[in-house]
Amino acid sequence: MKNFCGRTNPTTGALDWVEESEEYDYHQEIARSCYADMLHDHDRNEKYYQGIRAAVARVQARGEKVIVLDIGTGTGLLSMMAVTAGADFCYAVEVFKPMADAARCIVAKNGFADKIKIIDKHSTDITVGPGEDMEVKANVLVTELFDTELIGEGALPSYEHAHQSLVQDGCEAVPHRATVYAQLVESPLLWSWAQLQPVEVDGTRLSPPPAVGHCSGAHSVCDIQLSQVSPRSFTLLGPLCTMFSVDFSKPVSSAPQSYSSHFVAQMNGQAQVVLSWWELDMDPSGAVVCTMAPSWTYPQPKMAPWRDHWMQSVYFLPGESKVTEGQELTLTVYHDDYSLWYRLQSPSQQHPRGDLLLSRPCCVCQAHLVWTRPRFGELNDKLRTESYVSALRSVLKEDSVCLGVSDGSLLPVFAHVLGAKKVFSLENSRMSKQVIEQVLESNSMRGGVELLEIRPEQLTNNDLGGEQISVLMGEPHFSTSLLPWHALFFWYCRTALAGFLRPDATILPCSATLHMVAVEFQDLWRIRAPCGICEGFDVTPMDEMVQKSLDFRESREAEPHPLWEYPCRALSQSATVMTFDFTQCVPQQPIIRRGSLPFIRSGCCHGVALWLEYHLTQDVSVSTGLTGPIDEQGHCEWSRHRKQGVYFLRSGWQSSGDGRAAVSYDITFQPASGDIKMDFSVEQSQTVGGTL
Repeated sequence: MKNFCGRTNPTTGALDWVEESEEYDYHQEIARSCYADMLHDHDRNEKYYQGIRAAVARVQARGEKVIVLDIGTGTGLLSMMAVTAGADFCYAVEVFKPMADAARCIVAKNGFADKIKIIDKHSTDITVGPGEDMEVKANVLVTELFDTELIGEGALPSYEHAHQSLVQDGCEAVPHRATVYAQLVESPLLWSWAQLQPVEVDGTRLSPPPAVGHCSGAHSVCDIQLSQVSPRSFTLLGPLCTMFSVDFSKPVSSAPQSYSSHFVAQMNGQAQVVLSWWELDMDPSGAVVCTMAPSWTYPQPKMAPWRDHWMQSVYFLPGESKVTEGQELTLTVYHDDYSLWYRLQSPSQQHPRGDLLLSRPCCVCQAHLVWTRPRFGELNDKLRTESYVSALRSVLKEDSVCLGVSDGSLLPVFAHVLGAKKVFSLENSRMSKQVIEQVLESNSMRGGVELLEIRPEQLTNNDLGGEQISVLMGEPHFSTSLLPWHALFFWYCRTALAGFLRPDATILPCSATLHMVAVEFQDLWRIRAPCGICEGFDVTPMDEMVQKSLDFRESREAEPHPLWEYPCRALSQSATVMTFDFTQCVPQQPIIRRGSLPFIRSGCCHGVALWLEYHLTQDVSVSTGLTGPIDEQGHCEWSRHRKQGVYFLRSGWQSSGDGRAAVSYDITFQPASGDIKMDFSVEQSQTVGGTL
């Protein structure tokens, strides 16, 4: 049976009706989850298993039957661990029905169906009693309800209800305790993701709107692989603070709380950012600890476990403030039932009830709703700005009429400063338009750029005041883009606007090129690899249906990843495999490229990284992928501003690096749909090379 799904095409901008099989959404939901990554987290699995065995043993030592409640069971792994450890019965709760169905299959396939009951409800909807969801209350509570922020998946309300209704008083809990840590730092790099900074354009200083500078920013946590942020990128202003702990074996409250840590500043600097992570004590003694601390906190950083489902958190203070060495400071963390936020104070600023009354910060300037944190970083990248300004300067004339096509871009502002006769800009949303209006107003340029809240195909001569466009410009950046080539939407816009362009109009960028390189990932390969659980625990972790879900995705398309967070080595040269000529309209015929890239370094090829490079002019280019040459060892430096495309091979290929093997590619750009279809494989060959 087929279903029709309406989707906005991020490349063409059109609304597409896509025919999908009835089971498509099921496969995609599971494939795009983090279940494989969690199953690959051996450190997590081993420590959960140790904690579960110890908890079961403590209940058995009291002469009681062991009844386990597993909230958020996922694949059923922790429930199977509990039964293997000697539990008499386990109630496994999974609200996501497709995953609950998969867990039933997995549990049955491993012979645990008689001792594990899968309940596909939210835990707060479960009833207890004869004939109900649970016959009796549990005396062991096992959960994996945590996200990078610890409580973002609703852990506190779930624990609160469980203690009120689902578990016995004095129950054992695995994990037993969670502790949140934080450290105050100065970091121009990280701060550039939170606030728009002044920009110099040909001697004119463009200042950010005051409302943006005074705004608390987006309320959502910034979760990243903090291990990939070099300690050289920040200055520690205070010690690592223990902010608060939650004992999961006792009643838990989801009510708003605040906790403070008092310390003395260790350095002079600008307090801007709080780095935070948490750890789990799997047993009451604290002997079994699962920590999320970044690798640079370890005596041997390479020994730090890698995981992607739990990372570290970056919190931006409402505003930066100067601190001096020896100054007494108070760092306060606040939380509601789903999120955390921080505030820095000196003792003189504190007041008795202020902490509990402070509400969660939220964006009031709209910029933090329009621009993502990587986008803030992109707008604050001085070298990148210089490239665009240099390119604009080379093409603008006194009579230039410019039209900008990008979401929330400063290029139209730059064009006005550089002396263009008239500047228009198409904005995709009212909010985006209002943010750019704030930028113009704060720099006394309100009439310098005319912002049009319309789509390219809706543009009329009246909108342009009868002018013909001499410079069509874009970064390109669009909020709907996920994969690098989604930004080819600029090409479709250029095509829709062809009738408004002068015959000699300049298109900036004039072209884009698709690049690829075969890579060996340090860790990212784990999210698509077969799973092994942990020492001493042997089950079939995923049934054929779940494995099919993972294969379904990896064999058909690339997926977006910020590769600066996921180190990799290049095993081949990087190569240009396709060119998109923006000086011409989108062609009607597909663009097809086939060829191969020889392996020039030894290693295990896990897949291919892909990105676009924009050629603003013949002399100026901007990369959304590699930001420098690949070194002799194959080390790659990736742009922090955009996600790259990653196509995972079905299995890793061990390369000797002698050039006898290569990764072959077959890439087709379909103009009608805007899709780029691709297929990669490894072949043995004496002679390899690219073909058109």
